[in-house]
Amino acid sequence: MIDEIGFRLLQLAGRGYCCSQVLIILALEAQGKTNPDLVRAMSGLCMGGAGSGNACGVFTGAACMLALYAGKGADNEKENEKLQLMYSELSEWFEHTACASYNGISCKDIIGEEASMPDPNLCGRLLTDSYNQVIQILVQNGFDPFAPSP
Repeated sequence: MIDEIGFRLLQLAGRGYCCSQVLIILALEAQGKTNPDLVRAMSGLCMGGAGSGNACGVFTGAACMLALYAGKGADNEKENEKLQLMYSELSEWFEHTACASYNGISCKDIIGEEASMPDPNLCGRLLTDSYNQVIQILVQNGFDPFAPSP
């Protein structure tokens, strides 16, 4: 059975957005925002960063999602003191839970060396799990991921 987030993931993937873009679109939507420039920039993380097969775009997209809430975004802002801890929580979960059954945490480790496209089932599951984990990390650290942004 597919939930609301799973359905939205399918919609966005069907429209041609990659994993990292999907995560940031969901985060922006939760805040009642759109930002085509940010979504466009997130495509640089697709298929392991610039299509290299290296760092999984789901992982890097999830890290960017955390930074959207807790990172420095203007001269008069400071990075939230919990951001590095949240990155650590995400990294540990991603490596030891989400990717425990793969040969590593890179895109090519997850989908295979020979793959030229992501696996919709595998990557979709990883996207859903990662999105839910980021929401959980944010909430546990005092952020409301669904609050409208000022």
